[in-house]
Amino acid sequence: MSILNSVNTNYGATVALEALNNTTSQLNAVQKQVSTGYIVADATDNGAAFAVAQRVRSDVSALSTSNQVMGGVQGLLSTTLSGLTTISNTLTSMRNVLVNLASASTQGTTRTQYEAQYNSLLSNVKTFIQDAGYNGMTLIGNISGSNGTFGRVSVVTNEVGQTYGVATFGGSALHMSLSFTSTQLGSSTTVATLITSTGTFINKFNSVGTELNTYGASINFINNQISYNSNKIDALNNGLGSLVDANLAQESALLQSLQIKQQLATQSLTIADQAPSILLKLFP
Repeated sequence: MSILNSVNTNYGATVALEALNNTTSQLNAVQKQVSTGYIVADATDNGAAFAVAQRVRSDVSALSTSNQVMGGVQGLLSTTLSGLTTISNTLTSMRNVLVNLASASTQGTTRTQYEAQYNSLLSNVKTFIQDAGYNGMTLIGNISGSNGTFGRVSVVTNEVGQTYGVATFGGSALHMSLSFTSTQLGSSTTVATLITSTGTFINKFNSVGTELNTYGASINFINNQISYNSNKIDALNNGLGSLVDANLAQESALLQSLQIKQQLATQSLTIADQAPSILLKLFP
């Protein structure tokens, strides 16, 4: 006897139910992609791809954090460079005063005024050193009363923990070496030796120039590293998108198709469920 004429086994309903279940399963998967925007939203979708995606997300997060840290160092370096530039400009004015004091013709009240001017400029240098702090840190202000803790800075530059070190410059030593006695400033011969090519003042002036070059290079390095990290983050995000992002236009069209298939499968199941009742017509 054919099972098509049986009330115990409804083959048509079984087929319709299997089709409905398959369509519903596909529809749930597509709805998940549309609602999350991901073709791989979690490890149940594709464990290997999800593991790779999590690693890439971690790299992106670490690079973003590194850029934030380097942003703070940017501020410290910019403040330091600004302070050193101001100090260098002040040293130029101090050198001009020393040139006047190196002249034997500068005597009396005029000499006293130049000496006072030099010491006033030196006091300015001390203030610039003390104020060259940023966020509680300073690279040059190790004079008592400085605005920040003096010390070398080491900053993480990427997601694997590589570091870049920024050295300090002895502001206190600079200030002390430029503090000349009234006896020294009172002698034109002594002052002349301070501003020769190998004199104490010129050596210190040149050392400030060297530090300007050093910190300028450090700022360029940090800026370039931040820019590189940002570009790398963009590249990683693009790769991540190719790996896990859903094609929403395609999934939207598929969603509509599956919704129609689900409705048809439901109708087919309803018709198949009604088939055994036809057998009642065979009985008077």
